[in-house]
This record gives sequence, structure tokens and C-alpha cells, in this order.
Amino acid sequence: MDAIIHAQGIRKTYGKKIALDNIDLTIPAGRIVGLIGPNGAGKTTLLKGILGLAQVDGSLHVLGLNPFTERVKLLEDVSFIADTAILPRWIKVSEALDYVEGVHPKFSREKAMGFLAKTNIALNSKVKALSKGMVTQLHLALIMAIDSKLLVLDEPTLGLDIIFRKRFYESLLNDYYDAKKTIFITTHQVEEIEGILTDLIFINNGKILLELPMEDLPNKFSELQVDAANKEGALALKPIHIRTTLGGYSMVFEDVDMEKLQVLGKVSTPSVADLFVAKMQPSTSI
Repeated sequence: MDAIIHAQGIRKTYGKKIALDNIDLTIPAGRIVGLIGPNGAGKTTLLKGILGLAQVDGSLHVLGLNPFTERVKLLEDVSFIADTAILPRWIKVSEALDYVEGVHPKFSREKAMGFLAKTNIALNSKVKALSKGMVTQLHLALIMAIDSKLLVLDEPTLGLDIIFRKRFYESLLNDYYDAKKTIFITTHQVEEIEGILTDLIFINNGKILLELPMEDLPNKFSELQVDAANKEGALALKPIHIRTTLGGYSMVFEDVDMEKLQVLGKVSTPSVADLFVAKMQPSTSI
């Protein structure tokens, strides 16, 4: 299947600062990809390149197009939800629906109304009368009602309460996603998206540290709960991260035979959050 996003040797500098350092990336259609990284890791710069908001060096194609020189055509099939919803304060909700319906041929008013029906937003309300959370809800409803091939989400639920965040991701799966769409998500709330991801990407200091289908995670990474008696045996297998726990240690291993670990303690697959910490802050001694 053709790649929705294909990047090769992508590089971006701001003065002496290297924001993206020779990134190679291939994302096929029909995937839900999580881009995880600390602040300043290069996530926003990469998103800007994908959306044509910033020119980058190297080869970058999104839906077969150069996002910087063919941005107008690209945006016919790409939707973007930023971490801060910005809508005109004077506009009414109904007018916002009218506007998007008028400018985007792939907008479904019916879908937007379906999303809004799950909120307390009134159609005759002006944006300036809505809370920050409601503005975000309105923005999500408008964007998710567009039938795009690629949906880019940058901290999409920032500022929302936990109930709506959960409802949003349920809607993303049930009402938006299908095999023809690709979703690219960046967020700091890793635990909330772990269950919906098909692919995982870790980025730090402008470099890709991990690019892995979620289905391969249990075969590559293991987390071992080990007591003091077996600590030295576990250390000999060279964990990539170690932390103390109540009564023992937790160690994360990469490409280590699970049978060797099972004789030392309890073995499980690390959560995305624990794996992220392990890859970002490797430690091999206690």
C-alpha cells in the first residue's frame, strides 16, 4: 500500500539549533500513529513540515504531494486539529457550521451535528460565550466532520475534562476512523491513546528513537519485576532502564529472550508510558 507520509533525510535547523536531524519515516494508509516526545523534541516542527507550514530539507511527500509547494491541493484531503482551538469570538455556532459547509466540499453537517449533540453547545451561542472546553469541542466537531484521508491531531484534547477526552477518542474510532483514513496524533497524555494506536513513534532531539507497530511491542520489549536476590542476574542481561519498586526493581529490556527473564521474576509488556521513560532516560545501573 502506498505511503500516506514518506520522509527521507528530513532536516530542519533554526540557526544553530537542529530541530529535525535526518529523519526517515514511512506511514501507510489506515494507521493510527502516535508521535510521542518531550517538549522541544521536534514534534511540532515535523508536523509543520507535514502540513506545509514550514519548509524542510530532504524528501517529504504527503499523499504523494510536496506539502510546501502543493499545500492548497494537499489540504483538500488533510485536516488538522491544533493544541489551541482558535475560532472568531463573534461568530455563532450555527454560522461556523455554515462557513465550513460553504468552503469545504467534504464537510458533513450531519456528522458535525452528531458530534455537537453529545455536548452542551447551543447552535445560537456565540464563541465568546463558550468556555475554553466548549470551544475545543466545537473545533473538534467541525474538523472531524470533514472526510479527510489524513487527520493530524496535535494535543487534540488539551484543556478538556477526562469524560470528554474519553468520549472524543471513542468517537474517533467509532465515527471517524476507517481503513481509508490515517490518523497522526501527538499528545502528552500517553495513557489515553495507547489503546487506539496501531503504530508508535518516539522522537527526541530531532531524531526518531523508535518506530514500531504496536503489535510488535511485546516481541521486542519486556518489563521484569525482580527482587534483590535476582538483581545481579537481571543486570547481566543489560536492561535499558531500571527503577526501584517496593520490595525490588523494575527493569525494561530490549530484544532479550523472554525465557531468560521469566526465571528471574514476573515478566510483562511495558506500557507505552514506561517504555517512553525507558527510551528517553536510559539507565543501566542502580
